[in-house]
Amino acid sequence: MSVVRANGLSVHMEQLVPPGAGSGAASGPTAVLIHGLAGDNLASWYLSLAHPLAAAGFRVIMYDLRGHGNSERPPEGYTLDDFVDDLAALLAALDVTGPVHLLGNSFGGTVAVGYAARHPERVAAIVAVESSPPTAAWFERVARRLDAAAEHLPHDHVLARISAERGERASRRARVAREVLAATSLARDLPASRLPAEERIAAIRCPTLWLYGGCSAVVDLAPEVRRLLPDARIVTVPGQRHSILIDQPATVRDIVLSWLRRDSGVHPGPGEAAAARDGRDQPPSPAASH
Repeated sequence: MSVVRANGLSVHMEQLVPPGAGSGAASGPTAVLIHGLAGDNLASWYLSLAHPLAAAGFRVIMYDLRGHGNSERPPEGYTLDDFVDDLAALLAALDVTGPVHLLGNSFGGTVAVGYAARHPERVAAIVAVESSPPTAAWFERVARRLDAAAEHLPHDHVLARISAERGERASRRARVAREVLAATSLARDLPASRLPAEERIAAIRCPTLWLYGGCSAVVDLAPEVRRLLPDARIVTVPGQRHSILIDQPATVRDIVLSWLRRDSGVHPGPGEAAAARDGRDQPPSPAASH
């Protein structure tokens, strides 16, 4: 386990380098993977896109957000600015100086956009899975979900129902979310966040990809993405829910890597073709896009 000090916290992070890169890894493109809130941690990226991105030639950095996974869990300090400050400090601690590709799942995509609004020159591209820019509508939705989780997850019968209806993996994530919400001010701090002005978001000029599940309520926010970022690429995968990154990693991989090659000028790495031949990773029918 790797731990670095960033923004006054002990932050758990992991890195992958391209095959055969050795000490020259820092010269290639860097992808920073940011997970979602409460029940999530860097494992959702490690088990899905981290290795394909490394095979494609990226130096891959994953980290647990403050209060999550194996990172330090302060009782307070969970506004959007806190999360963006942590990302900036982590990149400084790792001596990452060039523009980075930011990939965020759910709230992780919001952190990515928040960082890009503050440091546009430091971001080469953004990939957001089931996410939204930091807008009032999105934060109201996140606040409702956090409030509901804080109210219901302390009850054991709720966890038992989640396990019966959605499986043990969902139950484990719910238990972790219960611990995070009970031990921190996340549910109180995040809705009180200072949001970047819409003009700062609209000024982001790097390529952006927004990926949604067709059966997820978050896809309703896609028009807001289009309004703020009219050049964004928005892809919707029919039949998928908010957990598309975990449920359909091969589909997400192929959409993301194809977009990175076409829209972001990233060339396939020497290990990518071999990685694509590994295992049962053929994607389903092409995603619907708009």
